[in-house]
Amino acid sequence: MVRWADPRELPGLVAVELAADRLFEQVGITFPPGTTMIEEAADPGLVLVEGTPPAGFALIGPLDGHLHLDQLAVHPADMRQGIGGRLVRAVLDHARATGAPRVTLTTYRDVPWNAPWYERHGFTVLPPGKWGPELAALVAHERSLGLEVAPRVVMSAGTGRSAADARPVGGEPVHGIVDR
Repeated sequence: MVRWADPRELPGLVAVELAADRLFEQVGITFPPGTTMIEEAADPGLVLVEGTPPAGFALIGPLDGHLHLDQLAVHPADMRQGIGGRLVRAVLDHARATGAPRVTLTTYRDVPWNAPWYERHGFTVLPPGKWGPELAALVAHERSLGLEVAPRVVMSAGTGRSAADARPVGGEPVHGIVDR
């Protein structure tokens, strides 16, 4: 069951992210040192997890009035069990519940478990002309970190809500997410 992370679980999520990142070596992608995202997460109200201890997580945050999926990682030992799909559904449910009009993310275009996988979960490529200023700055920041070692895209999925519905992003329980 997907739930909000406990603060004590955050340090252990680094191992999940690093293990998942090693899978990219199969397609010739090696991440630059210092680009582990979950290490910077200080608010467990922005981290959804599944499992005890967590086998996967989704790190979220507000961006341009939308919900942004900063990182989705599932430990390779726990893959192919639907954890990633449940986490994405929970992120979309949470975005809907908080009134975010869409969920955005950045990902590798040609990696099978990246853009093609997100497409199967309702995401489409969002062209640069539709990026907000914060999203454009994030893409520029990712490039400066050296993450664009293969073609990347910005993707989004609508939630059926309008920007006027938006409320704070983190921590509230919603359908598909169990409260702490």
